[in-house]
Amino acid sequence: MVVFEKPKSLTDAPLHYCPGCTHGIIHRLVAEALDTLGVEGKTIGVAPVGCSVMAYDYFACDMVEAAHGRAPAVATGLKRAFPENVIFTYQGDGDLASIGMAETVHAAARNENITVIFVNNAIYGMTGGQMAPTSLPGQVTQTSPYGRDVTTAGYPIRVSEMLSTLDGPEYIERVAVNNVKNVKAAGKAILKAFKNQVEGKGFSLIEVVSSCPTNWGMTPQKALEWIDEKMIPYYPLGVYKDKSAQKEEK
Repeated sequence: MVVFEKPKSLTDAPLHYCPGCTHGIIHRLVAEALDTLGVEGKTIGVAPVGCSVMAYDYFACDMVEAAHGRAPAVATGLKRAFPENVIFTYQGDGDLASIGMAETVHAAARNENITVIFVNNAIYGMTGGQMAPTSLPGQVTQTSPYGRDVTTAGYPIRVSEMLSTLDGPEYIERVAVNNVKNVKAAGKAILKAFKNQVEGKGFSLIEVVSSCPTNWGMTPQKALEWIDEKMIPYYPLGVYKDKSAQKEEK
């Protein structure tokens, strides 16, 4: 009896991520969703610049590289050209919420039938730990050594709350992957986001509150605790928009 095995939608390539990084967990949840829906053979993933740039090594489906921030635009083109395929983007906060904010907002406003996996670890990971649009007030980074000063840098952007104000998106949910309970909930949300696309419902974005022990300057264990202590209070978990559920309630 097989109790636990690698999803078929993941390759055998060893993960390159730093110890304690939660990208590996999120990769698995995405792959499990593709396996469950049986769509790996017709799925195309889009990975832009950032720690996600080498996702093409890990997902067994076709992958396309996009310029920094442009993944939703590339995904839009792919979905319109290949409407029968399942198209997803895998993006970090520096990518999606900074240089790619316009692409994200307008893809959501148009309710493009794509799935966006948004990894929010509140920092630029691959490029050295600079302050990101989602870095917390007072958070120390390479470009905010005295902590994020909101009087000059502004406040962090709550992407899920912002996108939920648009009429277009089908489904917006924020999850986390810092403990077993949250990982299970994240898996359900990611599966639903892909299922929405298969059913033609439109734009789904899952924001995953994640850790970056290396650039946070913490041990892996402390980084997971910091998610509970600091990240989740500022970025509350939950469903921010679900048009199908709202219709059922009516």
